[in-house]
Amino acid sequence: MGKAVSKLSKDDLKSLRQATYFDKRELQQWYKGFIRDCPSGQLSEEEFSKVFKQFFPFGDPADYCHFLFQVFDVDNSKYIDFKEFIIALSITSRGSEDQKLNWCFRLYDNKRAGKVGYKDMLAVISAIYKMVGTMVALPEDEKTPEARTEKFFRLLNKDKDTDTINLQDFKRLSKLDPTILNALNSYEGLV
Repeated sequence: MGKAVSKLSKDDLKSLRQATYFDKRELQQWYKGFIRDCPSGQLSEEEFSKVFKQFFPFGDPADYCHFLFQVFDVDNSKYIDFKEFIIALSITSRGSEDQKLNWCFRLYDNKRAGKVGYKDMLAVISAIYKMVGTMVALPEDEKTPEARTEKFFRLLNKDKDTDTINLQDFKRLSKLDPTILNALNSYEGLV
């Protein structure tokens, strides 16, 4: 999308309408807000993290933001442009269950290897626990990030020391543990 301008071009609007679930008016409103908050047209990881801190005042979202930023920054430019932002927002808020699961799997698969090991998953789950802090009461078998990660591997009959989880496994896991889909659907209707 290049340099920031005050309005989206007709071509940009057309391509974003095809790539998202937003209509023309919504795209223009989101763009206006994005440019107001990021006049350069690019959102850095530091700025991204500052926004998240507002929503999680009792925890520390920095580590989670790092993983999330990598999913948003599709071109690995170290910045999120409007197109990357709005496509991710569209998927997470209005996408199909399958789209949301694909997107979420990329959060765990931050090495983009098509598979996630125990340590990869533990790093993201630890970041989530750190971000949420003490705001959420957890069941006994999920009291720690290690316990939750081990539970996921156990549900899939996987050995945490030797096995990995691929996208199909992750989709199966979402059927076995409804909290995954509940978390993914928590943005539905908000945007």
